Amino acid sequence: MFELSVLMAGYIEHSLAERGLTRARATVVWELFHRGPMTQRELSQALNVTPRNVTGLLDALQEGGFVDRNPHPTDRRATMVSITAKARRAAKAMNEDHRQFAQRLFAAMPQDDLTLFDATLTGVLAQLREVTDSD
Repeated sequence: MFELSVLMAGYIEHSLAERGLTRARATVVWELFHRGPMTQRELSQALNVTPRNVTGLLDALQEGGFVDRNPHPTDRRATMVSITAKARRAAKAMNEDHRQFAQRLFAAMPQDDLTLFDATLTGVLAQLREVTDSD
């Protein structure tokens, strides 16, 4: 398991670096891509990090042209965060990269084995979420 996590992390880090993103910054882009614009507070809650951490991530992402921050339309205390066209392209490319990587990784696996692997992995991920959520 450790070797798998190290190899996967290395692949992901390399892939993201080619797009000018770190894993943390890519997570922000991914959340905004899938959930749409939100306040910085909502984003910090979605990522389960402090608002200060989100501010640092957003500063770097805004500087890189990945996000825009604008005043909230009805709450003058809040700031809305949205992704740019550049971030949208990056999120779509990340999705395609993951799809191609999975195809390459599992190309030689018979369909029955792949189906069993998928079911097993789904169970393992559910258990892992439960364990990490309870800590």
